[in-house]
Amino acid sequence: MKVSVNDCLSLEAFVPSILAAGRRNIGNRVRSVSVMDASSINDAVTENGVKEQLVLTSFAGISSNAEKAQVVKALSGAGIAAMAIFHLPGGLSSLAREVIEAAEAVGLPLIIMPTSNKAEYADVIEQVMDKLLYGDNFKNGLINNTIYHLLDFERHSNFQSALKEAALNNEFQVVLLSPDFNPILTVETRQRTTIADAIRMGKERDVEKEGVYTFIDVNGVLTYWGPITINNDKFFLFIVDNEDNYSAGEITKLAEIIELAMGMWKFTPERDARAEFVKALIRSNKSLAYSLKDEISISGENILSVFYAKGIEMSQGNSIFAEFERTENIEVMRIAEGEETYGIILKNGQKFSEEETSQKAGVLKLFDKLKEGNKTVRIFHATGIDGIEGAADAFRLISETWTFVEHVFPYKRVFTKYELALVSNCINLQVQGGYLKKNYMDLLEPFHREMGENKARQLLETLETFVLDAGMNSSKTSVFMGIHTNTVQYRLKRINEVLGAEITGNRVIPGLTMALALKRLERVVK
Repeated sequence: MKVSVNDCLSLEAFVPSILAAGRRNIGNRVRSVSVMDASSINDAVTENGVKEQLVLTSFAGISSNAEKAQVVKALSGAGIAAMAIFHLPGGLSSLAREVIEAAEAVGLPLIIMPTSNKAEYADVIEQVMDKLLYGDNFKNGLINNTIYHLLDFERHSNFQSALKEAALNNEFQVVLLSPDFNPILTVETRQRTTIADAIRMGKERDVEKEGVYTFIDVNGVLTYWGPITINNDKFFLFIVDNEDNYSAGEITKLAEIIELAMGMWKFTPERDARAEFVKALIRSNKSLAYSLKDEISISGENILSVFYAKGIEMSQGNSIFAEFERTENIEVMRIAEGEETYGIILKNGQKFSEEETSQKAGVLKLFDKLKEGNKTVRIFHATGIDGIEGAADAFRLISETWTFVEHVFPYKRVFTKYELALVSNCINLQVQGGYLKKNYMDLLEPFHREMGENKARQLLETLETFVLDAGMNSSKTSVFMGIHTNTVQYRLKRINEVLGAEITGNRVIPGLTMALALKRLERVVK
């Protein structure tokens, strides 16, 4: 049920009141109510400039009548429904004419609460919210008509058919989402936006962490999101109010009725094929992945990257993913288990080779953005995938190495397939031992053979930091180690002398990198 400014004026808390301006717009929709105690125009708009909101104020923080008039205009421009002014000792006569004229000029309903009205902010808020949530006629057609269709067991063969009939008759739509936010039941009665856009905005708003129904305007489509339980498992439901006919309270009640009807029909949601596809690749079950890819309309050629991450399941992470999908024309399929996330990044449709390279660069930027401002984030990814086989092999590489790669590269937070492949080879050499491992470790023997233990340890730590952490940058090495750059340069010169080779040479660095990585790995793999 819609609640207008005129409906609010009939509430007990507004009797008596004076409509000083904006009579032509008393049909404005009211969705929420707030109290304004701002001391400037900017603060007023920032804190109370919410579309279709009833703003209560006494202008306690603003004394200038000119400023009050500007606030009225600014809030009207932000789309508020109306403004109610309290605590005017002389009632209407206490409000400057220029404020009333400003409200009339922009058509903003301006309500004056005279001294004879003893209502306070709390009384108005309570009554307006009660009206918004429950209305006068909770026995309205939406609820009765929906119940009628959902419980018509004779006419309908299953829950889906009954729900579609109820949705068509009452101008709403329903999408049931899996715990990983993939659609598993869709009842669409109108198409003004895509489900993908709606899900992207839902994730951005972190609705999966809310315990009540959340309102989101998706490109002009009014949606309400909330949790739902089916067979003791948590799912998510979003309901679309096609014609803006219903209050938040009515939608919440509608969701409760749909949930009850699912139980009465013994409705069991279909499996989440998209999540199963990701899980199949994680488990290297390539045959299952091949069978699922057609079901969910995915081409293996469109897989750009696979990743495993820790610490990105937060509102900031959701916003970054949503923005990335919009700007790069990319789709991210992910499943979350606590603070751990597994995902696949897909390009949408065929791309020219240059565009694909650009998209790969965009993926790398995405991972760098996800790590910003959060030192606990760790991301392990393989970008540049060869179809289903390559994706499964990449997940296997990640699962075999992620617990060790952090020990080899302790200063990194985003790990590529190159670091993972290096560590995978080191793990194999460490486990197998023998002649190959000895060949690499012998490259570091001159330090122990030609100098004392303390000096050898000092030079090896510098070499490790220079090669594995600082990307062979002496300035970064000095920062990591907390020593002067000149000291680093001296030690690097000594290292060259001890090894009898230029450590930055193309033929030297591959073997040296393996030897140093093996040395670090020995501390955790015995």
